[in-house]
Amino acid sequence: MTPSRRQTARRRTTVLRRRAVLATVPVAVAALLGAAAPTAPGTAGAPGAGDPYFPLSGNGGYHVGHYDLTLRYDTATRHLDGRAVLTARATQRLSRFDLDLTGLKVTAVTVDRTPAAFRRDGQELVVTPRRTLPAGHAFEIAVGYQGTPQPVTDPDGSRDGWIPTDDGAFVAGEPQGAMTWFPANAHPRDKSSYDFTLTVPQGRTAVANGELLSQRTAHGRTTFHWREPRPMAAYLATATIGTFQVQRSTTPDGIRIYNAVDPREASSAAPVLKKLPSVLAWESKLFGPYPYRSAGAIVDHAPDVGYALETQTRPVYDAAPDLATLVHESAHQWFGDSVSLTAWKDIWLNEGFATYAEWLYAEQHGGDSAQKTFDALYASPAGDALWAYPPGDPGSGKNLFGTPVYARGAMALHELRGAVGDGPFFRILRAWAAEHRDGHGTTAQFTRLAQRVSGKRLDGLFHTWLYTKGKPNTA
Repeated sequence: MTPSRRQTARRRTTVLRRRAVLATVPVAVAALLGAAAPTAPGTAGAPGAGDPYFPLSGNGGYHVGHYDLTLRYDTATRHLDGRAVLTARATQRLSRFDLDLTGLKVTAVTVDRTPAAFRRDGQELVVTPRRTLPAGHAFEIAVGYQGTPQPVTDPDGSRDGWIPTDDGAFVAGEPQGAMTWFPANAHPRDKSSYDFTLTVPQGRTAVANGELLSQRTAHGRTTFHWREPRPMAAYLATATIGTFQVQRSTTPDGIRIYNAVDPREASSAAPVLKKLPSVLAWESKLFGPYPYRSAGAIVDHAPDVGYALETQTRPVYDAAPDLATLVHESAHQWFGDSVSLTAWKDIWLNEGFATYAEWLYAEQHGGDSAQKTFDALYASPAGDALWAYPPGDPGSGKNLFGTPVYARGAMALHELRGAVGDGPFFRILRAWAAEHRDGHGTTAQFTRLAQRVSGKRLDGLFHTWLYTKGKPNTA
């Protein structure tokens, strides 16, 4: 994620962020059937994934392998009709489980095509199947829902999720917004493949992750079918809708690019988006092969959003991005998307890495060296916001997207580079992306990798730059 350049004048150096009829089983009948299977002690899935920053995000007792989301959105009334089919596997004996979903009315829930009891408890959709699911059992959850989706407000005051715009919706889910538009196991630890079937008024375009498989128009509406086959965290899913100019191309490496640009941003976005293939090629040389088969950008006109987000394969921008932002969000495809967080406190593994990619790009394209950028930041006085908290554990969700995570996180990487040398440093970055591809990582794992590749003890360096309060001493 990057904050909007409208929010800060120093963004470059500080980076300060299928179709289906809904099930019609009456709720009362579903509840009656579900009530025949009371919850056995110790068999209910946990209502959260155990992340201290967002205790109710994600859920326990199962893993979702695939989401099939069918959405119909009316841009005039802002009404959404949805059906989500989740293919999952129980990781324990499971008599009850939760899904993350807020604000929308649930009309029916089935488990393995049998009506299930359900109830709402805040952001939790609590589902009780008719029979307890054995550990290891593969099962299907179908949820019908409708309503007017609204964004959530995060601890730092920003909004994420389904954010209405004057011609559609800007859909960006970090850190907790996925639950505003589909029922999910919404923590980065649970990654899944996705199908999106999105129906919108004719003249609007609906853009999601991965590749566009089909597009058809009938009776005044257009339906887009998108598929992302690679594992993806729920917060990285998008279904952004608007009046877009669409540009398609293929890079020399065979990556299919799909850009969707609001006409109001087209002239400003064009020279930057023209560089996307070369940016991806440059990052591939540094970090290893691009993790996906498709790429691109969604450039919306959303002046009230205030940030861009690295939605998988196709970042979404609230306005025409500058080149540094394009480099940043593209780098996230390796660091954050392909290699995902295990806990939100490790957010520097996303943002510090993407920020340092900006520094490296500038260094290798006629701009300031990474050392010069580092030095300018280090000159900040001890009371500066840069040193307000350590990036390795920001302390709360309120601090996830603050200056230390981005800038001091990048500074930690620069210190690592200086300690081990360029050759080992870039081998470390490539190994991190390769060994954790489509998976997860932690700071401890990165530290061990860096020590293994470099042959050096680096505990002190990481402790100083990631976990020490205040301004570190470089002496």
